[in-house]
Amino acid sequence: MLSDIEIANAAELLPITQVAQEELGIDPVHLVPYGHHKAKVDLGYLHSLDSRPLGRLILMTAMSPTPAGEGKTTTTVGLADALRGLGLRSMACLREPSMGPVFGMKGGAAGGGWAQVVPMTDINLHFTGDFAAIAAANNLLAALIDNHVQHGNALGIDVRSVDWKRVLDLNDRALRDVVVGLGGVPNGYPREEGFDIVVASELMAIFCLTESWADLKRRIGDIVVGYTRDKRPVTARELGADGAMAVLLRDALAPNLVQTLEHTPAFVHGGPFANIAHGCSSVVATRAALRLAEYVVTEAGFGADLGAEKFVDIKCRKSGLRPDAAVVVATVRALKYHGGVDVPDLGREDLGAVERGMENLARHLRNVREVYGIPCVVALNRFPTDTDAEVARVVELVDDLGVRAYPATHFADGGAGATDLAKGLLDLLETDGPERFAFTYPDALPLREKAETIAHRLYGATSVTWDGKAGRRIDRLQAEGYGDLPVCIAKTQYSFSTDATLRGAPTGHDLHVREVRLSAGAGFVVLVCGDVMTMPGLPVTPAASRIDLLDDGTIVGLS
Repeated sequence: MLSDIEIANAAELLPITQVAQEELGIDPVHLVPYGHHKAKVDLGYLHSLDSRPLGRLILMTAMSPTPAGEGKTTTTVGLADALRGLGLRSMACLREPSMGPVFGMKGGAAGGGWAQVVPMTDINLHFTGDFAAIAAANNLLAALIDNHVQHGNALGIDVRSVDWKRVLDLNDRALRDVVVGLGGVPNGYPREEGFDIVVASELMAIFCLTESWADLKRRIGDIVVGYTRDKRPVTARELGADGAMAVLLRDALAPNLVQTLEHTPAFVHGGPFANIAHGCSSVVATRAALRLAEYVVTEAGFGADLGAEKFVDIKCRKSGLRPDAAVVVATVRALKYHGGVDVPDLGREDLGAVERGMENLARHLRNVREVYGIPCVVALNRFPTDTDAEVARVVELVDDLGVRAYPATHFADGGAGATDLAKGLLDLLETDGPERFAFTYPDALPLREKAETIAHRLYGATSVTWDGKAGRRIDRLQAEGYGDLPVCIAKTQYSFSTDATLRGAPTGHDLHVREVRLSAGAGFVVLVCGDVMTMPGLPVTPAASRIDLLDDGTIVGLS
């Protein structure tokens, strides 16, 4: 069987100018090509489309995954291809992959098998340089903070309060906590610092929530970098950083247009992680796609307790976008995993484990339908090890919950393998009743109560507990007037709880918050829970050990 990269390397791609013109009606004059097969679409042109009606927005989410993931991006691509195969004008909106997972454990994020966005190697590596621009702008602000203190500290910044971290787009646990400014007076003031991965940064969140250069500059200016000695917040605007940072991000803000293996257009733009950030591609790309296509399929990272919650409570709240329907990706192996089967044994038929694992999927479906108010179907992403009996049992169990499940084989068969899923989705869109969309909590709810509402309504937790410093910080932010902001919970993606080993649909557990971070420019408050890290580490055998460059320039080993 061909690997993902072998399929991608053998693909016959159309010139991106042809895809843009024939599929979306975009004249090539509005493109900024990056080679023959990827391009940015001019922001001015996209804003000129504001009078067009919006297409239908489909949110792709999932049950809690196994460590290998359940193929959410692959399903997004397969569904977009299937809708196009039915004669509909469709697009996919995806996040840009971070090179942390590419060289770490999870691998790339361009889909898989015969449901990929291409050029796969470009997308998984440096792509169009968006992440490099975000890292440069982020680190410019860090340098300006230290420079301001070095040259007299006119703003009176308390260096102990500075919490703006430097970033890079790789996994490197050694950089989580560092000391900067060593080497004497010429090198600045020694202080504790640290690095986050780019996709966990506030600047990445700002990038994905902004809709114009003016809004970008305003949000950057609102970033709180620390406090004065008398506890007054200090912003990037006061440091004079907002203009230069916006300049570094000017070109990056235009969304990136690529294609699937079947030449369906796709925007791949922005890439915050969902377990440690808000997990959605850019608002700019999503809104533009809705002006250009009849159906837009966009993914939110990891399970519906993480990505879909943040899509609803952060992205939709901030942008006004509303999904028309959701697709919840499930797999037989994930059901067996949550039914107690260990990873090495997931390939063996086990109907009992499938039935036990349904409690995880059932809670996700309840949250999507009853908490978020989004009608949904289940995409059962088939793997070669799935038996017919297991697949039939999943369809039956999902049907008992009042939801339709559609087995899909897009990984092996491309868009044709997701045709039943596409038809089922279209039926749902035609027959569902009035809109019931709702946020998990109201804006006016205090920050602590927002966390408690998510913990109770979505996670099945009994209570929220706080480290002493975290509790004091959340109360201080509430008192300072940030109480109307949504919260962004950073926790493990493998469980409804903060314990990655607690599978299924646990109840009675505590959500423990160990750190609170203000993202004033992005417009939310981050609650770091359990042992989740905003700078991941590499596994025992990193994917980097399998990636190589052949003598003829061919890249191999990406997945």
